[in-house]
Amino acid sequence: MSRTRNVAGPKPPSRHRPVRFALAALLLASAGCGRIGEQSGDDLARDAAAAEAKQLNTELGHRNRVRDAGSIAAAEIVQQASDATSGGGATVRREALAWSGRTAGDERATVDVRFVVTVPERPPVSIGGASNTAGEATRCYRYEFQLYRYTTYREIDCPSGPAPSPPTAAPVPSLPEDGRQRLTAVLRTATPQTLAGAVRAAFPQDWITVDTAVHEGALVAAVGVPAERDCLLLVRTPAGKIEAPGYDRIWLEPGETGCRTGLYVAPPR
Repeated sequence: MSRTRNVAGPKPPSRHRPVRFALAALLLASAGCGRIGEQSGDDLARDAAAAEAKQLNTELGHRNRVRDAGSIAAAEIVQQASDATSGGGATVRREALAWSGRTAGDERATVDVRFVVTVPERPPVSIGGASNTAGEATRCYRYEFQLYRYTTYREIDCPSGPAPSPPTAAPVPSLPEDGRQRLTAVLRTATPQTLAGAVRAAFPQDWITVDTAVHEGALVAAVGVPAERDCLLLVRTPAGKIEAPGYDRIWLEPGETGCRTGLYVAPPR
């Protein structure tokens, strides 16, 4: 089993992002309500910033991995942004302002985010039709993260000055990309006596767990990264065939079997 590795690209991602459907709908609402007169672009921009902040909170969702705040900001807030405008021409610039802590045990991580929204002037399309002035708004929010909790957020005062350089995500521990090939090669030549040592030699990293067993003539090996629920389970049958037994991934969650040979030898009922 391989995982997509979090590799930093050659160029920091832009901190602009597409304005979501909610924002576009907000800008178009005035056209459908039949109000006569000109709406404030600043008011529209403020509402759009609040809508965008709420949407981000939903996306950040439930936290079930240990991450530091800088990695969350880099991978899930800054890296998801891109240069774009909505159909109505409005834009949102999203900036990570500060980050601290991590999601481990009872610890908490926080990331402060600034949303800068600009709304273009929209003249009426007919006599007495809806329109709005050009406007802009800046609003800031603090997002709080805790392991096995949903993300929460609240509005804070915006600091002055430019945003700092974007954070860099810390490498996420993972199995090597050729993990399956490595384990297959070990199982083809291992004996019951050499199995455990050979598997550990193939996966020496301290963040990788190794568990081996001999069961009814079969050689069983499980290697994994428990914190990431990453697990590679292979079996060499008595006939010499290499197989990958299926299992329910819920068994990799904390408090369950974990990445161990028991997934095959004594699977949970």
